[in-house]
Amino acid sequence: MSGAGPRVPDVPGGDGPQPAVVRITDPGDARLGDYAALTDAALRKRYEHQHGVLIAEGPNPVRQLLSSRYPLRSLLVAEERLTAVGELTAGAGRQQAPVYAVPQGVLEEVVRFRLHQGVLACGQRLALPDPGELVAGARRVLVLEGLNDHENLGTLFRTARAFGTDAVLLGPDCADPLYRRSVRVSMGHVLHLPFARTGPIEPALEDLRANGFTVLALTPDPAAVDLDTVAGLRGQPLALLLGAEGPGLTPGALATADRAVRIPIAAGVDSLNVAAAGAVACHALRPEER
Repeated sequence: MSGAGPRVPDVPGGDGPQPAVVRITDPGDARLGDYAALTDAALRKRYEHQHGVLIAEGPNPVRQLLSSRYPLRSLLVAEERLTAVGELTAGAGRQQAPVYAVPQGVLEEVVRFRLHQGVLACGQRLALPDPGELVAGARRVLVLEGLNDHENLGTLFRTARAFGTDAVLLGPDCADPLYRRSVRVSMGHVLHLPFARTGPIEPALEDLRANGFTVLALTPDPAAVDLDTVAGLRGQPLALLLGAEGPGLTPGALATADRAVRIPIAAGVDSLNVAAAGAVACHALRPEER
């Protein structure tokens, strides 16, 4: 059973009334299909790419989706949370997107996990830009090779945006930064940082060098130069290259970079987590203020 509920009250400071809330009690309702089985990674990958959608989970990621360039398809809210997330439902109304309200139990039956914050949103994916066009005029670019962990990926996007990175290039075998876990861990900031996918990493790095970027490859190799020694390059266009947790950068990527750079760490610790290393490097080499 489902049906349209009454209009909920205006939100103080909002742009008029919120949209009519569509109340649904059947977890099999086709209108909830965008949110079905969020814990089934294989199913979600197929569904999201077939339908061109992404999911934001929790108030902060949903807020970022509402302010991003990605069109909103719908909002899904637990009945018990409608008042608490009035700001978000008002934002959905301004985008003329439906708001589906369901009992908490139905919400968890649809998404297949316990969702304490009780709010999700579905956005429409956009076509990816050409890598060359994306980095034109950029001062700082993050390049990722083989990074297949969604949480590390989300953390890196959040860090990169915090420290003034203009764009991210994803080499082959990188995970999907718009997958729900990446969006959640990034606190939705992945939705504001432009990215593109490249072909083989070596030609992509050569293209960056040809366009005036100095490519710095982050590695724990003791033979690499210390990060502090390249801080003077902050005023130049830089591409910071990071590899996957464990294997790190491939020999080809390291050979194509202008310099191999290491973060000095205490003896007895072999390396940093890739997201932590990215945070240190992005901060140390953040663009100078114009």
